[in-house]
Amino acid sequence: MMTQQALPDPPAPGDSLDEQEEQGQRPSHSPLQAAHGAWMERAWRIGVTASYFLCLCVLLQIMGVWLLYMLNGYGAFPAAHKVLDLMQYLLSPLGVHGSVEEETTQALQRELWRMESLRPLLVTIFLGFVILGIGVLYCVRSLTPDSCPALSDDRRQSVSRQPSFTYSEWTDAKQDLFDLESVPETPVFDCDCDCDCPMDMKSEADPETLTIKPAGLQERRGSNVSLTLDMCTPGSTEPYGALLSPREQSAQEYLQTASNVLLASQLRSRAPDDSALQTEFYETPMNFVDPKEYSFPGVVRKNRYKTILPNTHSRVCLRATDPDDFLSTYINANYIRGYGGQEKAYIATQGPTVNTVSDFWRMVWQEHSPIIVMITNIEEKNEKCTEYWPEDSAVHQGMEVTVTQVIQADDYSLRIFTLKYEGEQRSLRQYWYTSWPDQKTPDKAPPLLELVQEVEEARQQAPPGSGPVIVHCSAGIGRTGCFIATTLLCQQLRNEGVVDILKTTCQLRLDRGGMIQTAEQYQFVHHVLSLYEKRQSRHSEE
Repeated sequence: MMTQQALPDPPAPGDSLDEQEEQGQRPSHSPLQAAHGAWMERAWRIGVTASYFLCLCVLLQIMGVWLLYMLNGYGAFPAAHKVLDLMQYLLSPLGVHGSVEEETTQALQRELWRMESLRPLLVTIFLGFVILGIGVLYCVRSLTPDSCPALSDDRRQSVSRQPSFTYSEWTDAKQDLFDLESVPETPVFDCDCDCDCPMDMKSEADPETLTIKPAGLQERRGSNVSLTLDMCTPGSTEPYGALLSPREQSAQEYLQTASNVLLASQLRSRAPDDSALQTEFYETPMNFVDPKEYSFPGVVRKNRYKTILPNTHSRVCLRATDPDDFLSTYINANYIRGYGGQEKAYIATQGPTVNTVSDFWRMVWQEHSPIIVMITNIEEKNEKCTEYWPEDSAVHQGMEVTVTQVIQADDYSLRIFTLKYEGEQRSLRQYWYTSWPDQKTPDKAPPLLELVQEVEEARQQAPPGSGPVIVHCSAGIGRTGCFIATTLLCQQLRNEGVVDILKTTCQLRLDRGGMIQTAEQYQFVHHVLSLYEKRQSRHSEE
């Protein structure tokens, strides 16, 4: 079952403050004392702010009168003298105006109401009121408690709206499992960094009831905010993971040990439990990579999304003639373990960009890959993947790529390529799955299950010595993670009669951060496995 983090024991009544601090606990304070301290701090901050705005207002009016006197023909010093006389008049007590200096006072009054003095006064008074108004609004806002507190760092993970499917419609006993109709469509953020929409928020489950496990660096990245960061931020180039903080270490331990084995009956009851699945999803660290790990010149041009980066320990390294040229070895791709821990069973990668088409074909040839699975359209509101294959034939860095056959199925197309390089020839199959709509999960499970079965059969028929299956969407973590997880879990269900979706998700994220990127995708995998299990049970009964 899923591991849980133990809570610290409460402090004993006789424990001292030092002892409580040593145990990682804070000493208790009276609520009245805490409230009074917070109020005093806020009042002091407001007083300082109000004084600042008042001084700024007065200084601005003095400077404005001085400048406008100079614009009316006075020199700098005479204008300053005029301003001082005017200030002395305005600040003098009322009784002074009736004293022996009456003539001077009358002269100042006449000077005050002359047009050249009236204009600067009106302008500066107006600006002063504007500044004072801004200061008052700021102080009032400081007195008002925040209505929308920011999420804590522990909650910066992928979150999603409610799924675009309902379990009852997926599991109607009156329908055959492979003849299910579409279900209601509700736009959902399918962020394998199909990043055109703001960060989506879970709508029903209360975030305060969820316990988030530490998730290491950049826990959300499905968050679109982090996608706008500059990947070339100066930083350490020390290999990622060489020194792990306690938070990162906790995330790694969770990913390595978390488990929740489900029997067939448990899977059927677990799949429709949206609240439990969301809680489990949010507790699982995303394991994204810190962009500082790739602070090499030019690398940013090879990434479709600036912070969706390959985990360093499992990244695919392209062979290069110059081993010191890091850029020629880099591609945004990771090896993914298969069922039973099989090494390099898959490669998860981003959709090629214009700058990386040649690198992509170099990887296909280098890894002896027999199959490519593409789970994205070329454009979904904007470009998600470059059309990296030719209509007929093309040459990429000496490798000739030729399309020999195109087969169109209902939900995907199959292209068969012939690759020729340095006198050697190979065959390659590309499955282009187009029935996964943008910002949603598929409306029907059968097409996806059929594709999984088709790819597995093609893989078993591949020539000996063939390498990993390459899977990509746009960023290579959302839909890519769902496809690989479904394939692995179907194998586990057939061979063991149980599934461990949590452990499989953790394994995928250890190899490439962010795999299965939203809570809706996580629920979708559970629904697909539940339907697959029912189909297997039905066939066994027959």
